[in-house]
Amino acid sequence: MRERALSTPIGAKTCSSACIWGQQLPRRLSVRFPGLSHSIPRRVGVRAQAVLVPSPVGALKQRRRQTDMAEFSQKRGKRHDDDMLGSAVDFLLANARLVLGVGGAAVLGIATLAVKRLIDRATSPRDEDDTKGDTTCLEDSWKELNLLKATPCLQSRSPPAALSQSVLLPAPLPSAPEGPTDADPQPSPQLSSPAPLCLTFQEKLLVFERDHVAIPVSHVALAKQLAGDIALELQAYLQSKFPELPFRALIPGGPLYDGLQAGASSYHVRLLAPLVLEPGLWSLVPGVDTVARDPRCWAVRRTQLEFCPRGSSPWDRFLVGGYLSSRVLLELLRKALAASINWPAIGSLLGCLIRPSVASEELLLEVQHEHLELTVAVLLAVTDADAEDCLLLAWPLEGLAGNLWLQDLYPAEAARLQALDNHDVGTRRRLLLLLCSVCQGHPALRRLGRAHLTQVVLHLGEEEVDWAEEALGERFLQALELLISSLERASLPCRFNPNINLFDSLCEEEIDDIGYALYLGLQAPKGLLQMGGTGGQHVF
Repeated sequence: MRERALSTPIGAKTCSSACIWGQQLPRRLSVRFPGLSHSIPRRVGVRAQAVLVPSPVGALKQRRRQTDMAEFSQKRGKRHDDDMLGSAVDFLLANARLVLGVGGAAVLGIATLAVKRLIDRATSPRDEDDTKGDTTCLEDSWKELNLLKATPCLQSRSPPAALSQSVLLPAPLPSAPEGPTDADPQPSPQLSSPAPLCLTFQEKLLVFERDHVAIPVSHVALAKQLAGDIALELQAYLQSKFPELPFRALIPGGPLYDGLQAGASSYHVRLLAPLVLEPGLWSLVPGVDTVARDPRCWAVRRTQLEFCPRGSSPWDRFLVGGYLSSRVLLELLRKALAASINWPAIGSLLGCLIRPSVASEELLLEVQHEHLELTVAVLLAVTDADAEDCLLLAWPLEGLAGNLWLQDLYPAEAARLQALDNHDVGTRRRLLLLLCSVCQGHPALRRLGRAHLTQVVLHLGEEEVDWAEEALGERFLQALELLISSLERASLPCRFNPNINLFDSLCEEEIDDIGYALYLGLQAPKGLLQMGGTGGQHVF
């Protein structure tokens, strides 16, 4: 035994220890040692010989080499799969380009690549290179997804069945709040209660009055101040330019002063320039007794020529056939307003821009202020000392009435409306303002002037009916019915002179158009209010 032990080379001990790292021998002897859970194989009954067994370091290198070879094979297979998937994607994109076009193929390609990268990320094992490039790849994938999401998709939309059907717009999505999530939640703003979807005609009429009829008090005060300053400047000019022609003090007035101004788009002021006629030398001739046979067109005749010959009155220079001509006076004053008065200098002193209207046959001054627009009508007037309610204006008339004077009924109408409303605290003047605003904003109803509508309200105002605010809508519809019935007869007599028919100035075609528009408005009064506005022309 000792010899055998001595004859055993040193390498045999190494073999017993190194067999742990080599291949197992056919016969093994299980010898357990503390701290080891496996047995150490030993050769028994065989002559001990020197066996070359690799060292532990070499075994580790071999294991790593085998692992690298396996990973290389796996990556090569993955690359092959990628090539196969890429070929399939190319085939799909080629066919998609034919069916969907370039835009659809681009969208499909972006979506396919994004999904492919996400799948590869989820299935492939993580290595050191992937760990380093996680952030960049994920960012690229999300960018591609965002690009796909932002690509617009055209959706076919079927047209509505009828033009009157409203197309509902999609409600905007609430945007996500920015900032940290742990912040205190802000209370959502309380939405105001929506307006009622169905309003009565009375309510719509009051809303229309608030939006289109009411005017700011400050604008009224400013317009009156500008009109007063212009009247003083024009009064001084007339006294210096025509000292031989006696004029009374210029009187500003009109709907703005009487509370009958409808709408705030443009304010209108009447500037009366009364002539001072010598008593006993002039007389007023009613229209029915003139050559024009028009009850509204009066004549101013020169009398006492045998005792006071021609030239005794400064107004004799404007006589035409023994009558004071309104046309000659208008031409004289129009030239003075357009060429002789320095309106830019006056406007700079008043803080506004003043221009005489050249296109209109009337004597109009257009005033533009920073806060409003004002139209001033200069009206030459003749009054009768015996009849205070008889006011004649120099108005551009045509035909046989070219040299006559137009009877102005506005002062008497405004005074009568004011008296009726004061008697029962009524709403007659409010009804007139509503009618004026509606007609001025309607294309077919603009031919109805303030004079027509005032006479309608006066006819209704004389009736003993309820004129409170609650009955304003009913009175409005009643006024439309009265207008339609008057148009059917083509007759609207004046309240102060029954011989005057206010519809004589309208032709048959205009009467038909107005009647048809009023008939439609009576059937659908709410639609008539929608067409109302503040435009149109006023009759001074």
